[in-house]
Amino acid sequence: MTTSYRLSVLDQSPVAEGDTTADAIANTRELARLCDDLGYYRYWLAEHHASPGVGGTTPEALIGPLAIETRRMRIGAGGIMMPHYSPFKVAETFSLLSALAPDRIDLGVGRALGSDGRTAFALQRDRSKMTPHDFPDQLAELLAYLGDDLPADHPFASLAATLPSGGGTPAPWLLGTSMESANWAASAGLPYCFADFINQEGAPIAAEYRRRFQPSRWLDAPYLATAIFTIAASTQEEAEALATPGAMMFSYLARGQLIPVPSLEKAMAWAAPRAGRPRRRKTVVGTPAKVRADLDMLGAQYGADELMLVNIMSDHAARLRSYALIAAEYGLAERAAAA
Repeated sequence: MTTSYRLSVLDQSPVAEGDTTADAIANTRELARLCDDLGYYRYWLAEHHASPGVGGTTPEALIGPLAIETRRMRIGAGGIMMPHYSPFKVAETFSLLSALAPDRIDLGVGRALGSDGRTAFALQRDRSKMTPHDFPDQLAELLAYLGDDLPADHPFASLAATLPSGGGTPAPWLLGTSMESANWAASAGLPYCFADFINQEGAPIAAEYRRRFQPSRWLDAPYLATAIFTIAASTQEEAEALATPGAMMFSYLARGQLIPVPSLEKAMAWAAPRAGRPRRRKTVVGTPAKVRADLDMLGAQYGADELMLVNIMSDHAARLRSYALIAAEYGLAERAAAA
């Protein structure tokens, strides 16, 4: 049975307890190569700062190496947190990445900080004042550079012609979890990626994005991706167990404690007293067949054109197997070869 949606990967480069960031990046490189072989459509790298459990601080530093190490997947940022950056610098960086890997680079941007307030302030170049809340202006300027349509009398109008050339234009996306971000994506005529693993109430937001969408030079019709926390294993019990390190990490995060991704043994001991408690749906976990059934249901709820699978696991081998099992369930390699 075929599905109407594409399958892709969002990687936060999780750092397991006892590992280093170098270990996490090596794992990311291995996973990207595997997903390219397995037939996933695109592979995005996240931006998070000052977290002992997430190694992906700088997606633009990883995109180039992964684009070289893979053959056909689109590679991109999921995403670049614009409050930390100059729109021109982002346009320049991603145009250079496109020159490195023509027509394979995605530029997903968001207004979140990807950090706590103190870290966000440390990331600022000018600390005499707080960063302004001007994301719509940043987005408009970024798109104007990429599309070379700044007004002729704009002081930066000539800069678009200086962007690195020869690789096509990186594909801009907007990321979000709110009605506001959906409306921005719709009015700009951009593809929109909704983070269901953060906000599970996104179906009405997705519908509003589609309703308000305005065709643009970037996109003729709305295109929605939904990022879903997903783990597959040979049995339901194994999949549930593999989800506990991420659950423990997020539980600590909710009370302001940042930790590396705990071992399976530590996470299972933490979870034991909590057995039987009701749990909000933050994950799709189970056998490949159950994962597919749940993803089909969520894809239909969102009207998604694409599902991006994300997870936090301390067992790297099990993480590789999870993506491999899902790819086999969907026949992704065969679909990619046929395409």
